[in-house]
Amino acid sequence: MYRDFGTILIAALLGIVMVGVPLLIQKLIAPSKKSFEKFDTYECGEEAEGNAWLQFNIRFYVIALIFLIFDVEVVFLFPWAVVFKELGLLAFVEMGIFLVILIVGLAYVWVKTDLDWVKLKVPYGSGRYRKIKLEEKA
Repeated sequence: MYRDFGTILIAALLGIVMVGVPLLIQKLIAPSKKSFEKFDTYECGEEAEGNAWLQFNIRFYVIALIFLIFDVEVVFLFPWAVVFKELGLLAFVEMGIFLVILIVGLAYVWVKTDLDWVKLKVPYGSGRYRKIKLEEKA
């Protein structure tokens, strides 16, 4: 029984050594010249402009998430279509229910105007985000 644990211990130690030794050799041998070019962000040969810590509009994330949801769901259609004749009527009904759920989700997103890139009405635009005058602060 202890031989099994010994094998695991040897494998773990061998893994640590095989990772640690090359890192240690690289730290000792590699030149270490710190320069602006070395720490600059590489963008396919283009000079970086501005700060990388800027805020993106939430629309980018919402559209990306909606795309991912529907894209991943549509991937299930391809294997089903390949074996459609062999599966029969039950698989057809199940896929119909699946597609109805997808269409209802798409209609919901469409009605909520989450697919619009520019929203004309922002519900919170006139509320707490209005500019505060200096007289109101005092």
